[in-house]
Amino acid sequence: MTTTQQHLPIWHDTPDPVYPPLAGEIAVDVCVIGLGGSGLTCIHELLDLGLSVAGIDAATVGGGAAGRNGGFLLAGLAAFYHNAVAAIGRERAVAIYRLTMAEIERMAMAMPGIVYRVGSLRIAASPAEVADCAAQLQAMRADDLPVEPYSGPEGEGLLLPTDGAFQPLHRCRFLAEQAQRGGALLFTSTPAMAINGTTVQCPQGQIHARHVIIAVDGGLERLAPELRGIVRSARLQMLATAPDRECSLPRPVYTRWGYDYWQQLPDGRIALGGCRDRFAAEEWDAPPQPSAPVQAALEQILRERVGSRAPVERRWAALVAYRSDSILPVARQIRPNVWTIGAYNGTGNVIGALCGRAVARAIARGDLALLRLLDGG
Repeated sequence: MTTTQQHLPIWHDTPDPVYPPLAGEIAVDVCVIGLGGSGLTCIHELLDLGLSVAGIDAATVGGGAAGRNGGFLLAGLAAFYHNAVAAIGRERAVAIYRLTMAEIERMAMAMPGIVYRVGSLRIAASPAEVADCAAQLQAMRADDLPVEPYSGPEGEGLLLPTDGAFQPLHRCRFLAEQAQRGGALLFTSTPAMAINGTTVQCPQGQIHARHVIIAVDGGLERLAPELRGIVRSARLQMLATAPDRECSLPRPVYTRWGYDYWQQLPDGRIALGGCRDRFAAEEWDAPPQPSAPVQAALEQILRERVGSRAPVERRWAALVAYRSDSILPVARQIRPNVWTIGAYNGTGNVIGALCGRAVARAIARGDLALLRLLDGG
């Protein structure tokens, strides 16, 4: 395995599909910048609503965090449910949680073999976190949300039975293929150099649109400078092992307040990430390459906490955006007919899809209800 292959995510198991770079000028109703999960979901929603769409990406389909994350499908926001209730109110928190549960169900129905409804475990790493799990359990039960106390080989905590795991890069590729079949124009190796009004300038062409949607997470503040000061990007790092037949991890696990997380793939390989908080100063605004200190900490968790002795085969990183003024994502119009979605605070696989649907409905039907629920900015 070459050094380049070692830095590819575990999900990258086949060559990237071929979509050409943009050359020349085209005109569409909507240009979507970013071909990750949220951007591609947005494209699907726009097509369903009868609009013509072009989608571009500076790299490849799922080349950013959407195809380089931990492969968790978690209901709700990044904040634990009881904290979300305290921050945004019970009515809003439960509405968002139920919408994300429905989105996971939608994904599972649409992508069998890519999405696995196995639930997830929140495992406490300290007495304080045990107490916090109890508070989350109480709040979720009060709102009739599915949750169970858990005690097992992984430790003590909570079982969230409607969560799941998935192959994130395959999901992006599936969505892109279906979008192209539905009439979307997709271009890779096509960065947005500038957005002038609603014309997107690319290296070898232009896209003239009635609306532009910036659907990126990591680096969002660079494409949408209006968000600087409330949005900032950080590097998340992961590693993956060879198949480990000695370990059995039936569900994705997140622990230590969500900072560390792992899952075992059907073929026995283990994907593990986290430790960003232990090296926070170095991880903000960092390039998307793995670093030795974080990788060493991840490998220590793999050996001592997970108990795997399998050799590490891959190490990789991605950029994700965090919002400093709210636990909610960004989903809003930032200038006339230019919209942005992102800043999912580390867990964008499900909430990002909802944001994509929300901005599509706002553009196509003037329906702002979902957008206002999700952002509130």
